[in-house]
Amino acid sequence: MSHALTPAERINAVLRLVPTWLVYLLGALPGLYIVAGIGLTLSGTFDLFGNSLGVDPARTIEHWLGELALQFFIATMLISVLRDRFRLKLIKFRRPLGLLTFFYVCLHLSVWLGLDIQFRWAEAWADILKRPFITIGMVGFLLLVPLAVTSNNAMIRRMGPVAWQRLHKLAYPALLLGGLHYVMVQKVWETEPLVYLGVIAGLLALRGKRLMP
Repeated sequence: MSHALTPAERINAVLRLVPTWLVYLLGALPGLYIVAGIGLTLSGTFDLFGNSLGVDPARTIEHWLGELALQFFIATMLISVLRDRFRLKLIKFRRPLGLLTFFYVCLHLSVWLGLDIQFRWAEAWADILKRPFITIGMVGFLLLVPLAVTSNNAMIRRMGPVAWQRLHKLAYPALLLGGLHYVMVQKVWETEPLVYLGVIAGLLALRGKRLMP
């Protein structure tokens, strides 16, 4: 006699039908829209953003991309919590969401270097050393690089699952640094960054012992 499906089983049945390529596509669209807008605006072809960029367009675009990166990062880390707490099988989406996180972090960094600093490398290096929020952001970015490089089946086989999982625990401090970077970049205390940091702290608390090496 068949039993009635639980809500989690119903959701999982739907999730099995969703291809990972669709997550990549939909997740990348906001970034591609912003990049296209930058290109059109700089070329003088069309102002895609209108008056929404405010008095400091580079900083506004940096903010958009940084916030998107943090949102995708939180979604990536939430997957394990939803599995453990609610039996939702979202693991196949963790890699796409993680790589989208790195995609938006790279765009965020590129806008800072290209539009804000305008590739003045000495100034960029001085900012990294002297401005704590930039230092923290760069450390978080560097922690993400090996995670992105090893986010493929070939590297899992080469490293072995135990070493691979140990390496990918770097995601936890990287996420915390991302939240701190967002809070510190503001000149005054603002509610939104603090909410993000609170969500991140809650996620890390829920992971508990898994944070340990």
